[in-house]
Amino acid sequence: MFPTPDQIKNYIAAGLECTHLEVEGDGQHFNAVIVSAAFAGKRPIQRHQLVYAVLGDRMREEIHALSMKTLTPEEYQA
Repeated sequence: MFPTPDQIKNYIAAGLECTHLEVEGDGQHFNAVIVSAAFAGKRPIQRHQLVYAVLGDRMREEIHALSMKTLTPEEYQA
C-alpha cells in the first residue's frame, strides 16, 4: 500500500516543528514545501538531511521520491 500525501505530512510534522507544510503526490512521488525555523543557518543539503532523518526508514521502504522546498519562516514570507 502506498502512503498518502497526508501520511507523509503527518510523518514530517511529528518530527519537525513546521510553520507551514504542504505535501502533494501520487503515492510514490511527492513534492513538499516545508517551512521550519530549524532550517535557519543551514545549507539546503543540511535542511534535506533533517527531513530525511525525520522520515527515517520510510524513505527506503515507503517513499520512492520526495522533492522538497525547505525554507525558513523568513524566506517563506519573502
